[in-house]
Amino acid sequence: MHANVKQNVVPLITPGLKVACSQCNLRELCLPFGLSDNDMSRLDHLIGGGRKLKRGQHLYRAGDRFESIFAVRAGFFKTDVLTEDGRDQVTGFQMAGEILGMDGISTEAHTCNAVALEDSEVCLIPFVELEMLSSEIHSLQHHLHKVMSREIVRDHGVMMLLGTMRAEERLAAFLLNLSQRFSARGYSPAEFHLRMTREEIGSYLGLKLETVSRAFSRFQEEGLISVQQKHVRIVDIPGLKALLAPPDGRIG
Repeated sequence: MHANVKQNVVPLITPGLKVACSQCNLRELCLPFGLSDNDMSRLDHLIGGGRKLKRGQHLYRAGDRFESIFAVRAGFFKTDVLTEDGRDQVTGFQMAGEILGMDGISTEAHTCNAVALEDSEVCLIPFVELEMLSSEIHSLQHHLHKVMSREIVRDHGVMMLLGTMRAEERLAAFLLNLSQRFSARGYSPAEFHLRMTREEIGSYLGLKLETVSRAFSRFQEEGLISVQQKHVRIVDIPGLKALLAPPDGRIG
């Protein structure tokens, strides 16, 4: 590992950051409801600690040994992979209450990079210990399977975006997805700050930067959204949803 890479790796554990799952206001997003006090206490003891990351720091890199998954407690991340021609291809964006690191389960090594898009905090969850505990707590095991399934469904959704949708449809779907995820966390579904650049959005959606910028401009001209730098206000959510409707007007 080069010296400049080592400087960007986060220290293993940040003292004093550990916050019990039982006291976390995001527990309903990343952990199952209905655990007994005893089971919740066992889960609290499992969480190995936390990490604080500055904007631009790597949580892990492709090729790093897989040992833990990470629950995002605060902040925003992107995952990306290095393509054969040397480009960074964005594969996802993760926010508070979501899980990072599952890309390493099958090969026991991470297959992508995870980078903080703003100052962030994560909870470290040792995977071997989590598997052992989930084999004893069936609701935890069921939830773990649901999280894995959600990742698969999300990957399929991106494939559908890249394979069947026009540029405006891809951006509309992306904004509506962010809207839904912010809403699930108690934030406004219509007004939020984009943590990623337009270039990163384009990489994720398979679009050139110029195409993303044109689509944003068109949405603003048509009164669908209002944009001030990275601050987005969705003025017409039904209008954005209409862009995704099939020709006969039915959705789904």
